[in-house]
Amino acid sequence: MSKGLHRFTVFVTGATLFLIVAGALVTSHDAGLATNDWPLSNGQVFPEMVGNLFWEHGHRMVATSVGILVIVLNIWLWRSEKRGWVRRLGLVALALVIAQGLLGGLTVKMMLPLAVSSAHATLAQVFFCTMVSLSVFTSPDWGEERETVEDQGSPSLRYLGIAAAASILVQLVVGATLRHSATWDQYLPTSLLLTHLGGALIVVLILGTAIVTALRRYSGESYLTQPAKIAATLLIIQLSLGLAAYLTRLASPNSPQPRNPMVGITVAHVACGALVFATTIMLTLRAFRVLKDESVSASAYQKLSAEPNL
Repeated sequence: MSKGLHRFTVFVTGATLFLIVAGALVTSHDAGLATNDWPLSNGQVFPEMVGNLFWEHGHRMVATSVGILVIVLNIWLWRSEKRGWVRRLGLVALALVIAQGLLGGLTVKMMLPLAVSSAHATLAQVFFCTMVSLSVFTSPDWGEERETVEDQGSPSLRYLGIAAAASILVQLVVGATLRHSATWDQYLPTSLLLTHLGGALIVVLILGTAIVTALRRYSGESYLTQPAKIAATLLIIQLSLGLAAYLTRLASPNSPQPRNPMVGITVAHVACGALVFATTIMLTLRAFRVLKDESVSASAYQKLSAEPNL
């Protein structure tokens, strides 16, 4: 494993999180149509970044930088990474960032339709998840020889992790739709708000079960308990930020412009949601790395034993 490659992958992953924050700032400031031009802004590559154009064009510049970084990462992967599936995952990340850029342009050209804007925000999370996975796979920890541990009890931690990640992704989709369904001077749709609250409860139940399972069953495996503890901390912070975002959003429609507390807390809520997603992905991947299913192993052994000797 190349430490340099891993560090660069982590850097690109961090830049991707910053891109998500930049996009959330655009939405919170209602700056998506600061210019109706794309890929240029008001016909210029570097326009005067005043008012909401600072947020919108700044977001585009960050997105372009991330795209360039992903291209460099792919070149590095194809030059030094021996595992073909990791190189292909790098190409998936490149395809996602290209699609993300095109969706961003489409939102501007189509005047911010809800479906396209929500898809743009959701794809950003999927791209971030892919970068997190690449960071895990290129880490020296992943390549180390590790003693496998029996996946004890039911439900399996591995499948709990998958269920938790899936529920978080659905919750992120609902959250993105909620954020794009009303500008700062409008009230949030009640039906979407209740759906988001219900989704939060489901995430707490599933991810909470995965966290408790990791901490109780595998208390001696820091490889599993470390991301579980981080996920638990981030989940508590995320729930607190969600409540704070809702309370600050209540007074927003009566304000002449987006209030800084609402913008800051809402953007932090989006960023923390991405981090909860990232740590859940890490926990799940690590669980598949070190846990073995005894029933599957026994079944494979029986099948092998039943085959006639040649």
